[in-house]
Amino acid sequence: MSFVINKIKEYIQGCQQCYVRGEGKKLFIRNNERDALERKQKNLKDRQAEIVKNIIDGHIIREQSFGNRSLVEYGLLLQNVIRHHGKLYIEEQVQIRRAVLEDGEIIDDYQLQNDGDGSVPEERLRQTFHESPQRSNRGYTYDRLAVVQYAERWWNEFNPEYRKFENDCTNYVSQCMYAGGLSMNGHPDRSNGWWYRNNQWSYSWTVAHALRWYLSGTKHGVRVKEVSSADQLLRGDVICYDFTGDGNWQHTTIVVAKDGEGMPLVNAHTANSRMRYWAYEDSTAWTPNIKYKFFHILDNQ
Repeated sequence: MSFVINKIKEYIQGCQQCYVRGEGKKLFIRNNERDALERKQKNLKDRQAEIVKNIIDGHIIREQSFGNRSLVEYGLLLQNVIRHHGKLYIEEQVQIRRAVLEDGEIIDDYQLQNDGDGSVPEERLRQTFHESPQRSNRGYTYDRLAVVQYAERWWNEFNPEYRKFENDCTNYVSQCMYAGGLSMNGHPDRSNGWWYRNNQWSYSWTVAHALRWYLSGTKHGVRVKEVSSADQLLRGDVICYDFTGDGNWQHTTIVVAKDGEGMPLVNAHTANSRMRYWAYEDSTAWTPNIKYKFFHILDNQ
């Protein structure tokens, strides 16, 4: 096993050099990941941004051998120090990956987690939300600093006060919004409002598609303004993603900062990410048909 671990470590060290130099053909074997890396490099060039330092670290999760083949699952932490118009920020991503080795050589390597909720069951698509008009609409001031502090604290961990989901992006964003002072409403109807209580939750708390429609139509518990472009968002605001453009909203992120041009940098779960450029062109889930929804959270006084 020590030989296999050393081989993976050698591969990870090679990844670090390839990532900085842009030699994507050596970094990833599968085309979707190579395409995502090339889109990222183009995005950096178009924004006049550059990676000035790159750190890649990994750890072995488990290893199995079958004759002359080995399967190794490992975690990869990618950290990029990015300079953009004189401003430095650190982008971080965590990947859970699987490498396939044959006779001691890596013949395949791919990411096990993808961005977003994946395939949402048809019944979940129909169950967006409804609201009861008698629900309270108490006042609040949305504490954007508290949102960012929570998002930064838990971007690569899971708050034990909440259930951890395999597809956790919307659960994480809901927690961030709640930390900012938004009030829950709709309990105990899972298709009503937005809430988490006693290890139960509404669809809008955990499902990207349901939260997108909740934010578009809610009049109770949270005031939201849908804006037309990402640059109009502030820290603590929310972006929803339909990667395939087919009306199935699959991912949710929270804005935590702005780059040198005032464009959002976001945190997210599932494929845990920190200070990632909002457009997600570096995601293997991205397609040319992608659609976005930009939600600005308002105070309610």
